[in-house]
Amino acid sequence: MANALQDRSVKKIFPFIVLAFGIMGVSTGAIFARFAEAHPFVKSAYRISIASLVLWPAAILFSRDEFRKLKRRDFAITLLSGAFLAIHFATWMTSLDYTTVASSVMLVNTIPIWIVLINAALGKGLPTAAMWLCMLLAVIGASIVGYGDMSFGSDALLGDALAVAGGVAAAAYIVCGGEVRAKLRLLPYTALCYGTAAIIIWCAVIFMKLEVTGFSSGTWLAFAGMALLSQIVGHSSYNWALGYFSTGFVSIGLLGEPIGSAVLAYFLFGEYPTGLKLVGLALLLVSIVLAARSEGG
Repeated sequence: MANALQDRSVKKIFPFIVLAFGIMGVSTGAIFARFAEAHPFVKSAYRISIASLVLWPAAILFSRDEFRKLKRRDFAITLLSGAFLAIHFATWMTSLDYTTVASSVMLVNTIPIWIVLINAALGKGLPTAAMWLCMLLAVIGASIVGYGDMSFGSDALLGDALAVAGGVAAAAYIVCGGEVRAKLRLLPYTALCYGTAAIIIWCAVIFMKLEVTGFSSGTWLAFAGMALLSQIVGHSSYNWALGYFSTGFVSIGLLGEPIGSAVLAYFLFGEYPTGLKLVGLALLLVSIVLAARSEGG
């Protein structure tokens, strides 16, 4: 009896552990992007294409039956998810050229706000009172960051706006993922979604005639880090978590990314958050704790 209770306890905790690894993984994305000396679209293209090349052989080997049985609607939603992922990377990575890591990552993680609006538009109802409180704290935190960046001029505000646009696209990506992940296992979903995003971004890179070779070894290592740690470990972990948690909870959990990224940026780039930004970080941390308690029951 005791063993059975222990097994159930482990199974209940395990999705939280996976999501925590996902948060740690995505927290490195902005850091690797800063180290990579290339156009933001090129960074995005290598990040997602390397991840796709790692996943597709396994998907072909183990998921052929699922691909054959995939319904047309689910296939279309997965492709749409990949398109939103491409937009997310293009806008967010560009934002890092204009504003600080802390501001960019905090504002791109306004995802919960946009998920509420998207789900409401789709007629999926409203979140619980606890989730509303978490989202309110997220809005306040993001507003504080934007106010603090006004002193840095128009470039910083442009970066902030691009980060918010990246958050809208990421919210749509998560909503699409939540719709499909209930029916499609992680491997075929991520392979198809990431592959779609890679094709779209590479089309943009080719159209813009951007430089895609001749980079330093440090930049190539940053590309690999983004693909393996930020994308495969980070994004894939929270895509897996979508099979266990609501899209609202996963998006709020990802608000841990700004905290991890801000800490890393402080030690690596000397980007020290102002007093206002520290207040925003504190509010985001409170929203994560409240969301975890709400979902954990």
